[in-house]
Amino acid sequence: MSEQQTGFGLQNGALNAPVLSVSEISGHLKRVVEDSFSYVRVRGEISGFKQAASGHMYFRLKDEAAVLDAVCWRGTAGRLSVKPEDGLEVIATGRLTTYPGRSNYQIVVESVEVAGEGALLKLLEDRRKALSAEGLFDLEAKRPLPFLPRVIGVVTSPTGAVIRDILHRIDDRFPLHVLVWPVRVQGETSGAEVANGIRGFNTLDPDGPIPRPDVLIVARGGGSIEDLWGFNEEAVVRAAADSQIPLISAVGHETDWTLIDLAADVRAPTPTGAAEIAVPVKAELMAMVDDRSRRLNSGLVRFVTSRRTELRAASAALPAPQDLLALPRQKFDTLASSLERSLIVSTRTHRTYFQNLTGRLSPILLTRLSSKARQDLDQVSERQKRALTVAFAQKRQAYAAVAVRLTPAHLTQQATLGKERLTGLAGRLDRAYLARLTQEKARVDGLQKLLKSLSYKDVLARGYAVVRDDSGQPVRSAAAVSSGAALSIELADGSIDAVATSGGPDTRGAKPKRKKPDAGKPVDQGSLF
Repeated sequence: MSEQQTGFGLQNGALNAPVLSVSEISGHLKRVVEDSFSYVRVRGEISGFKQAASGHMYFRLKDEAAVLDAVCWRGTAGRLSVKPEDGLEVIATGRLTTYPGRSNYQIVVESVEVAGEGALLKLLEDRRKALSAEGLFDLEAKRPLPFLPRVIGVVTSPTGAVIRDILHRIDDRFPLHVLVWPVRVQGETSGAEVANGIRGFNTLDPDGPIPRPDVLIVARGGGSIEDLWGFNEEAVVRAAADSQIPLISAVGHETDWTLIDLAADVRAPTPTGAAEIAVPVKAELMAMVDDRSRRLNSGLVRFVTSRRTELRAASAALPAPQDLLALPRQKFDTLASSLERSLIVSTRTHRTYFQNLTGRLSPILLTRLSSKARQDLDQVSERQKRALTVAFAQKRQAYAAVAVRLTPAHLTQQATLGKERLTGLAGRLDRAYLARLTQEKARVDGLQKLLKSLSYKDVLARGYAVVRDDSGQPVRSAAAVSSGAALSIELADGSIDAVATSGGPDTRGAKPKRKKPDAGKPVDQGSLF
């Protein structure tokens, strides 16, 4: 009998339990999770990473047995020291919350740090293999450095000791024009700034107001692998590999290695070493030029002396000038004696030739040739006259055929056909316009109905209200309201102001109020009562 009574009591207790809506139970669960896990640090591997157009980041943290959804809002994403990537093991710090729209829980990430140096080294090795497979580190693509550059471009921090060491070393060795592209060499934006600096120097015009450098130096002091991580980013490696200007990498100490060292044309052990590689020593060059000048002068003296000796020896072996001219002088005398006879014979031959030509140019022969030429000209003139007559007749027939098609009746018929075709096209245009207008109106009506169905105004029309505090934030719990607090109650037909006559427990130890949501963002729907 007691068992029956106990079962009956349990049944009555279940029937007396309050009935909660889905929104109410979701709101209670959200408050419990947020109060219990307001600050957590979670270690896991990132997967499914994506960044929305709004700037928010969405990904999942997973281990061998579970998966946790994670979200990082745009304002926090810009301050992260490590950019999330798929496969990276990290420690995420933030707070747990729920997403009632899908009945799941997630962590709102406030900061991200790499889970140990081993994870970074694994990510670095995977990235090195992927970029190497694309040929970005091939030795054949390396460009030789100029022997004596006119302008040197340096991509580094303008306030650190690195730029001072480089400028001091260049000034000691060979003073020349140095351009500095100021960048951050550590932090979230350092990789993008270094890549922009390399590409910016490459876009300069060689003849522009700012001269284009002949060689680039990308430099930074030593540090941990996290401090130098910006120089391992893919954007920096691709910018270094694509640079048309020879590039020297001088990142960290001699024992530090980054991916830009593999993509650069030359790696320097230190920033000072990069300056020594970029320019020679001016004093050494001047000493070398002086030494080679002395050697050249000495060689010229020895060459002239040797040639003078050889010339004197050759001149001693030559015969006397009168002996060299004896044979040509004798030959000249022989030719001079035979020249007179040759002139007489040539004159007689030409006289005979001209007399023969005079016989062929008599007046009778010229008259005969003129008559024949006149007959030939008359024949050609007659043939041209007949050809012109035939051509004129053909053109006249062609023009007559065209004139038939250009009669007023034919033109009127063509105009009538064109008008009928235009009328038909105008009708088709009107019908297409009306059909498209009806279609667009139906689509706008559908969107308006969808907007109305998603608005929380319909919930207010069913008798609910939205309670907000003096800062405009929705009130989620009675414990968050103190006595005398100013409240605003939004109803379906308007808003009213109210003052709380009683409140929850003392909230001096409660969490600080959240920031006012950005303009244009939707209000949390969990505050409807």
